[in-house]
Amino acid sequence: MNITMIGSSYVGLVSGACLADFGHKVICVDKDEGKIQALRQGEIPIFEPGLDQIVGDNVKAGRLSFTTDLAQGVAAADVVFLAVGTPSRRGDGHADLSFVEAAAHELAQAVRPGTVIVIKSTVPVGTSDKVELIMAGTSPALDFSVASNPEFLREGSAIADFKRPDRIIVGVNDERGRNALSEVYRPLYLNRSPLMFTSRRTAELTKYAANAFLAMKVTFINEISDLCEKAGADVQDVARGIGLDNRIGPKFLHAGPGYGGSCFPKDTTALIRIAQDFESPLRLVETTVAINDTRRRAMGRKIAAACGGDLRDKTVALLGVTFKPNTDDIREAPALAIIQALQDAGAAIRLYDPAGLENARSALAGVEFGQSPYEIAEGADVLVIVTEWEEFRALDFRMLRQVMKSPCLVDLRNVYRREDIAKHGFRYFSIGRPEHDIALQVVEAAE
Repeated sequence: MNITMIGSSYVGLVSGACLADFGHKVICVDKDEGKIQALRQGEIPIFEPGLDQIVGDNVKAGRLSFTTDLAQGVAAADVVFLAVGTPSRRGDGHADLSFVEAAAHELAQAVRPGTVIVIKSTVPVGTSDKVELIMAGTSPALDFSVASNPEFLREGSAIADFKRPDRIIVGVNDERGRNALSEVYRPLYLNRSPLMFTSRRTAELTKYAANAFLAMKVTFINEISDLCEKAGADVQDVARGIGLDNRIGPKFLHAGPGYGGSCFPKDTTALIRIAQDFESPLRLVETTVAINDTRRRAMGRKIAAACGGDLRDKTVALLGVTFKPNTDDIREAPALAIIQALQDAGAAIRLYDPAGLENARSALAGVEFGQSPYEIAEGADVLVIVTEWEEFRALDFRMLRQVMKSPCLVDLRNVYRREDIAKHGFRYFSIGRPEHDIALQVVEAAE
């Protein structure tokens, strides 16, 4: 099939490259001339493992190309995917649909009759209806269809998620859309990927509901971790114990400094606003957002406590700034709020991240950047693991002991075990795992 992807950022580029790898002919359109020129030269504007290879292979094979000319890009398209940004609207938290609406106006004047327009972007309930009205109003004689096909890609494993998805949700209101999307995803039939057809509004809401549920799961285990610290329990064992229940499952039960990224913060806030508009408030989601907002700065207080409660004139070395490993995305990353809290308390900040430093340089002020964990640890009062990159899983603690001012590790991702760190002479603080003296106090109180 001839497929056009409007938007060549994360979702559009990954989806377009994977569809081309299936054998479809794909054109990615973007208004950013610099981005398109870079893509034509083989430069990938985002960090995603394996994406450079799949883009390069399909460009070379003639199945994937890039343009800034929307009319040219959609001229021969059977299916056009809308994968433009829907950021939080400033002031009220609603999803900003201005890019979606602008694209709908342009498409109405450029697509050929019979084209299926598929909204890949995360959009509020009823957006497909709105796009249909905009296009019909712009070109009343145009014959077209609109469908919803939300993405469920995880940064860092997006290619695997696209090619081996848990499910493919397609919202359609006519047979043309159903048939077109069936053909688009036919290469996945061999993998028996569940292709679920729903109404357009159901598909739109499914995306928000999925992200909100996962955000609640993360927040739940984070609150349980706080209780574990107070009660003398181990949150990792609690998480494993409940995760072995098939009704719950083990995923997203890893205690940490809170969720971040481009999806959970934006989508939970947007879902709250959608529910309020329909006069059906979602109190659980509202509470989830509130808890997560306060948790990130609370991590700053945890770090301060590890340093004796006073961070003035102290140097804090942070490992990781991206919201998760295997991405360069720092949007709404917990590290940003943690850094601000530490700076407010008077600490000097040093930072290292395997992929996020370039983005961090433009977003952070007053931070010293380094090129390795050991460079930023030199003379530091405390070392903090914020993002669980693999290269942080086997640190040389003998070397760290030699270069640090004070041997202290705050592990906000529970990468290590206390006994493994203690033998190197480090004081160790983690999430949801009590100090030994707390556990002892509980036992003594019981006696």
